[in-house]
Amino acid sequence: MKLERITSNPDRLNGQPCIRNLRLTVRRVIELLATYPDKQELYQEFPELEEEDIRQALIFAASYLDDRIIELPQGYENVA
Repeated sequence: MKLERITSNPDRLNGQPCIRNLRLTVRRVIELLATYPDKQELYQEFPELEEEDIRQALIFAASYLDDRIIELPQGYENVA
């Protein structure tokens, strides 16, 4: 899958992956999704963001988690 909305330019934001060459990093988009559970409010605050931008940012972030084993602290209990 090609993520054409994710761009990286060494001269902009130290080459961090951004959304459509905006000064909005993939990391920031993920943080915003956690901060704004209501997407309509998110779109009001960041009108340059589009649904496809968010979708591709999530795919990009998820690709870095693929097949990684994350050690959890001792005593961590899985709540099911």
